[in-house]
Amino acid sequence: MGFSPGGGGFEPCSDQSEPAGEEIWSCPPCFKPLPLPSPPGIHLPISRRFSCTCSAVVYRESSSLSSSSVAQRPAVILPGLGNNTGDYEKLALTLQGYGVSTVVANVSRIDWLRNAAGLVDPNYWRGTLQPRPVLDWYLNRVDEAVNEALKQSQGGSLSIIGHSAGGWLARVYMEEFTNANISLLLTLGSPLQPPPKGLPGVIDQTRGLLDYVEKNCKKAVYTPELRYVCIAGRYIQGSRFFGNSNSPTTIPIAIEQSVPEVAIGNNPSTLTPTDATFRTRFVGQGYKQVCGQADVWGDGVVPEISAHLEGALNISLDGVYHSPVGSDDESRPWYGSPGVVDQWVHHLLN
Repeated sequence: MGFSPGGGGFEPCSDQSEPAGEEIWSCPPCFKPLPLPSPPGIHLPISRRFSCTCSAVVYRESSSLSSSSVAQRPAVILPGLGNNTGDYEKLALTLQGYGVSTVVANVSRIDWLRNAAGLVDPNYWRGTLQPRPVLDWYLNRVDEAVNEALKQSQGGSLSIIGHSAGGWLARVYMEEFTNANISLLLTLGSPLQPPPKGLPGVIDQTRGLLDYVEKNCKKAVYTPELRYVCIAGRYIQGSRFFGNSNSPTTIPIAIEQSVPEVAIGNNPSTLTPTDATFRTRFVGQGYKQVCGQADVWGDGVVPEISAHLEGALNISLDGVYHSPVGSDDESRPWYGSPGVVDQWVHHLLN
């Protein structure tokens, strides 16, 4: 229906049987990737940088997979818009190998059609739409998954992993839905900031949803009690539709952090366009709708700057694609590919 970026990142492909994971709220698809060599091991030097009756699918740690005798906090995985529970099965199994049991919120692709209810809300057309009641169906699924994870936590705390729009929906859930003991919110390629207003050619695809989140949800923190960790991908740099993108962008790469250490993954395989192509222009127009600028870095769907929050520990990983749909662990890894998970999983471990 046209609101809220951040989701599946479907790209048309003749060999893809299901057009799954499309960011159904106007996020542009990405085309077939340019050949990308298998990324080397990503090291994270720290540098200062300012700038059903079944409610969920449960993946429990088994003794054969446990890598530690210490029980880790269970994690709840929140799917991005247009994605379904099954898209995160491999991620859940990967985390299981680290001793982290997971519960994936029970969401099907057809469920996202419920969002069409927002079209009858006058606030949609005014650009002042609120998450509730339009997204109550999703928040209820999150609540069911959290309650299941609480049974596993045995009175301990939980981690929430929000992919794409699941990241900002987690903030709504934590603000309005629960008093559960959540000690970590880790977002993966989530559009966390509202698009700028008043720029030519930029339409707020969220129809006010991210404005609401920014104004009504608690600010990000990084404390012993609650940690926000926001991870952005630098897979491809967009370019302007007209002209070149060699001049410096007017948008800073990262906002100033109250936690000034930002981890940056260095990967020379990241796609840097020396000359604008149809693909980089197409991706750039998607970036522009999210952050107001086309010639910025991002994961192919969400710009890097939009996936970071002031007050959080913000991390950028080179060569990381947005979606599990259309990804490849070798040539186009996404946030949940095993080699990438290895770079952020330590935040989940006690």
